[in-house]
Amino acid sequence: MLTTTISDFRKDIKKYINTVSEDFETLIINRGKDQGVVIISLEEYNSMIATSHEMSSRKNQKRLDSAIDKLKKGKGFQKKLVEL
Repeated sequence: MLTTTISDFRKDIKKYINTVSEDFETLIINRGKDQGVVIISLEEYNSMIATSHEMSSRKNQKRLDSAIDKLKKGKGFQKKLVEL
């Protein structure tokens, strides 16, 4: 996780944006006492949204927990994907 000020961010915006997107870093820009902005890559954001959706209901949480338990116990299986 990187931290910077708004002034430093303005000076090196391209460097910071490249670091966030290429190295999957999280950037916090401090804007005074108890204020700030967080910048993350689009890929990280999409991952967080997907996880949030998957965990949005107790039913989904139970399904995911069950699948993880099965894999840990060696009871997983593979399927061939159908090409369209």
